Amino acid sequence: MMKSAGIEENLLAILDSASDSKHTPDANDDRLAFLEAVRSACIVNENPPTSKMCEAVFQILRVGKSLELITESFRLLNELDKRFPHVYLSEKEASESSHLVVVEGDWSPFLFNLENASRERGAGCRSISGPLDSLGFLQLMQELGEVANEGNIQALEIKSLRNMLVLQYLINALEGDFLPRNRVYEETMNWTHLRESLLNLLLSTRKINYKGLMKDCLTIMCGLFDVSAGISEDLESPDNAAAKLSHNDNTASALALFELGNNACFALQKLLIMIMDLDMSRKKADMQGSTTRADGVRTPLMEIILDEITYDTDMLSPFLKVFNEPKWKLEIILQYFSKYTTRLSTRTRRSNGPTEDATTFSGVLNCFSNVTSIRSITKKISADVVQVLLAHAFQAHLSLSCQQDADGIAASKDEGRSSSLAEICENIISAFSNLRRTDAKMEILPIGKEALFTAATILSTETGAQV
Repeated sequence: MMKSAGIEENLLAILDSASDSKHTPDANDDRLAFLEAVRSACIVNENPPTSKMCEAVFQILRVGKSLELITESFRLLNELDKRFPHVYLSEKEASESSHLVVVEGDWSPFLFNLENASRERGAGCRSISGPLDSLGFLQLMQELGEVANEGNIQALEIKSLRNMLVLQYLINALEGDFLPRNRVYEETMNWTHLRESLLNLLLSTRKINYKGLMKDCLTIMCGLFDVSAGISEDLESPDNAAAKLSHNDNTASALALFELGNNACFALQKLLIMIMDLDMSRKKADMQGSTTRADGVRTPLMEIILDEITYDTDMLSPFLKVFNEPKWKLEIILQYFSKYTTRLSTRTRRSNGPTEDATTFSGVLNCFSNVTSIRSITKKISADVVQVLLAHAFQAHLSLSCQQDADGIAASKDEGRSSSLAEICENIISAFSNLRRTDAKMEILPIGKEALFTAATILSTETGAQV
């Protein structure tokens, strides 16, 4: 302890001349020297960082005004969390359940503890560079929302890049805390582990509008994806790229937006997946009577996503493009279809085949096996939306099949899996053909053509393998 205190004192002394508001070249050099010294002391020499050291690194990320400072502080924070996790699973015997270890007194980028929050407020309102409470997280999301809505690289500032990195780090911190807790919950069904998770504390607070925050997440994710896609198109055309970037005072920042935008989208996807996993665990806890009134009531994220992509069709395609986790992506699409196809799947089910309903991809495809049922569906969902949903569901199904192959799942059932995949491909082609039969003027969208080409290729391969 004394050794850590001595290291802390020596390292923090490097920042004596670099206050949050001072951004001279010398002050920035001191900050970089501090980051390198922390990396050497903690990562290289394996000394656990103190809370003050972690907070100082986080402060640099939150107030840094150069790309080098914010990227180096971001990288160091993630390295420290990986090397010295705050929550982790202990070693266990094969017959034992996992044991959750929570390091008491560790620094956190979040400020949900009432005692700590009161102390911070007493020290002078909410610090612009310290840990964030729920309102600080909401403000960060709102600022990123402005960037996503603007979609203009000429208006880009270092603050926008910094906010993206802060968001990514915060979500990484939530993930590091949530995943081991959720794993232990699945083994022990002890809701307390998840009740005390940072993610649950963030979502349970009454200071913020939970639904509004989730809608902001979806808007930002789709908006940043569009911005990154736009920059990618410009970079593929040297003339356009040169013209646009020549008007930008900080070309490095503009180029960094492409990478940071993609990474921020991926981080938001991780956040959404964690929340849906938490919702599933919360549902189990509710059924077991483990929750109390103090846990509150929260609308499952799945319902919020379905409402948004159902009533805002402009969001549907961008969301399905950026959200690429196959298990949840397929589940979202199946839930979307289930609103309109549950009864139809019962009517169109083959009497001599296995029972399939609209909660499975095969069941959904059965609903597109005849023109009558398709006409009923397209009265409620446009043909273009149907194409987008079917194509993305097919992509997700193929990704899951590849994952199962890579993980060795169903290794002893290769023949059955191949047959099932071939049937899925035949049904995809049939579904699009039947859609065309309902409207001869309907054009197949590019993503639909891609799905048809993929299905035909797989069928050709399957046929060739059997010859």
